[in-house]
Amino acid sequence: MNLQHWISLFTEQVRQTSIAEWIAVAFAVTEVLLARKNKILLYPAGIISTLITSYLMFSVLLYAESLLNLYYLVMSIYGWMHWVKKKHEPPVPVSYTTRKEWNIVIAIVAGGWLTLYLALKHFTPSTTPVWDSWVSCTAWAGMWLLAKRKVENWVLLNISNLFAVPLLFHKELPLMACLTIFLFIVAIAGFFDWKKMVVRNNLPSSGSFSGEPASA
Repeated sequence: MNLQHWISLFTEQVRQTSIAEWIAVAFAVTEVLLARKNKILLYPAGIISTLITSYLMFSVLLYAESLLNLYYLVMSIYGWMHWVKKKHEPPVPVSYTTRKEWNIVIAIVAGGWLTLYLALKHFTPSTTPVWDSWVSCTAWAGMWLLAKRKVENWVLLNISNLFAVPLLFHKELPLMACLTIFLFIVAIAGFFDWKKMVVRNNLPSSGSFSGEPASA
């Protein structure tokens, strides 16, 4: 397909995009920008985006994608609760992933990929079960690390984004592909921002964590 085709397809998709889709995209962008700044409001933004996206996927009979978004909803609620500063307790600091947590990440990716692949292969008319499953399971692991406030969450999320972009173009969804490219770029910046937070937190003069997770 030539460039003119993609420009025409992109323009047509923009014209046909519903208000609900625009709202979902807007809150998804807001979520990742707030995540980069280590702000707890990323979670309510993500919850709104996830609820709308889940409804949209269900309405077009993409039941597996709808269920995946419900997983994101659960992880967003869990992450929100995990980030909230409890009374008389310090907030959860940004940190690097431990060996034990990496084992969990590997289990999420491997188990999630196998489960999704088998489900898509045998119970749906999916034409890209291997690729689709990989994009989803790496995003699952990234969301879990985000909830734990681990620097490497950006790495897992960008692995998912990296494979999602060509998949979305293959499915002739250029608008969503462009959004994913934007999220990929922001995630790179977020990775380096969070690394700087870890350095600041470990300085002798820094005292307790300064990320202020409950701030807006």
